[in-house]
Amino acid sequence: MPDFATSIERLLTQIHHWDEPRWRAVPANAATGTRSQLVQGLVQRLADLGAEAEGRAARPVPHIHDLVLRDQLRVLADDIVAAAPSAELLDRANAAVAEVRRAL
Repeated sequence: MPDFATSIERLLTQIHHWDEPRWRAVPANAATGTRSQLVQGLVQRLADLGAEAEGRAARPVPHIHDLVLRDQLRVLADDIVAAAPSAELLDRANAAVAEVRRAL
């Protein structure tokens, strides 16, 4: 499995050109939910892992707009890496990204 930074870059490359109708589509590989819902779930998961890495309480991430999800992913991934997390936490973050990429 690629490292966390590589996984995030691959996901961002995969979704960077999506327009609103594509975000609202339900992918064939997903058990439930739209692409937007899947990525929003990942945004929240990364925010929770970032809070854990920084030793602070987790907070809900607002869903502003589908086209902002890319930026939210980038910022949260950068925050996780900047927190110098444990290898185990990076593995969990990487697994979460890989799971969503497979579903998309």
